[in-house]
Amino acid sequence: MTKALTLQQPVTLTAQLRSHCSTCNLRELCMPIDLSPNDMQRINALTMLKRGYSRGDYLYHCGDPFHSLYAIRSGSFKTQVLHEDGREQVTGFQMTGEIIGMDAICTDVHTCDAIAMESSEVCALPFNQLEAMSRELPSLQRHLHKIMSREIVRDQGIMLLLGSMRAEERLAAFLLNFSQRLAARGFSPSQFQLRMSRQEIGSYLGLKLETVSRAFSHFQNEGIINVKVRSIEILDLARLQACLKCSN
Repeated sequence: MTKALTLQQPVTLTAQLRSHCSTCNLRELCMPIDLSPNDMQRINALTMLKRGYSRGDYLYHCGDPFHSLYAIRSGSFKTQVLHEDGREQVTGFQMTGEIIGMDAICTDVHTCDAIAMESSEVCALPFNQLEAMSRELPSLQRHLHKIMSREIVRDQGIMLLLGSMRAEERLAAFLLNFSQRLAARGFSPSQFQLRMSRQEIGSYLGLKLETVSRAFSHFQNEGIINVKVRSIEILDLARLQACLKCSN
């Protein structure tokens, strides 16, 4: 059974949200599952720091010095860069169970802004300590490499979206990717809330706001999805997937 994605939860600093990695229900999304109890205790010591953010709060700014990676315990974030002419370009949407902040590993400064899209909580993972520990724990090192590889694959997918797909294909790919990521976290893959605006979706997909709205309307008129403001219900998954097959 999957559970429907709930409405945003208020930021809280209660003891319940300060549980360790070893008892966190998102552990296998953030950390390798084959660590010994002693190794998990060592990672627990790294991830005791929990921070709450309200919608619109910055997790970090472009140019901030790099200290930690962040595992999103609840909520969601967007990353964006600022063009020289002042335009904001959305570069990604990150959700519960994903790790954010890897943009700064090579330069020791963050290359984008990370902003909460709803009430959210993150676990800070000090990178120097995490890196040192990964040299002692091969399974942790492999897991970090897998996370980095996943980011590379995601970036390649974005390039494919922007380079070869029509507007409706881009939106279909976006919705399918969002659905799959939710399913991996135990949420409903067919009914969910989009925390980002259509303008932000357009910025991410390289489309104008009007084009994104028309694509949503087209999918709804065709009976593929049902849209109520930011609530999405996928009615015909096969037809949504077929939108991508047409571009191959």
